[in-house]
Amino acid sequence: MAPRYFTPEEANEALAAVRPFAERMVTHRRALAKAEERQVRLVQSVAGNGALRPGELAGAQACVDREAAALTHCVEAIQELGGVVKGLDEGLVDFPARRGDEDVFLCWHLGEREVAYWHGIDDGFAGRRPLPL
Repeated sequence: MAPRYFTPEEANEALAAVRPFAERMVTHRRALAKAEERQVRLVQSVAGNGALRPGELAGAQACVDREAAALTHCVEAIQELGGVVKGLDEGLVDFPARRGDEDVFLCWHLGEREVAYWHGIDDGFAGRRPLPL
C-alpha cells in the first residue's frame, strides 16, 4: 500500500487525533520503563536469594505487559492516522509528504503547537527545517 502524503495543512488537521495518542504514548513509555526497572530489581533479588511476596514477580510482569500493550495501541493508532512514530520518549511523529519529486517528512513532537518543520527522509530530527517546504 502506498503511503499517504500530507500537506502541512492536512498534517495540522491530523494533530487533533494524533496528539492525544502521542500524549498517552509518552505516558505509557515512561510507565513501561519504570515497570521494567522494577521487574529487573525483583529478578536480581531472586537471583541473590532475596525473598519476594507471593505473586510479586507475576504482578510486575503483568504491569510490564499492560504498559507494553497500551504503548503498542497508541503507536498503531498513530500509524492508522497516517503518522510515523519516530520517538516514543518525546512523542516524535512524522507525516509523509512530498517536496517536488522528493519524499520528505513533516515533523512534529509533543509540546509543539503545530506541524511547523520538515526534513528529508534520511536527515531525521537533527535536519529539521522550518516550513514552508
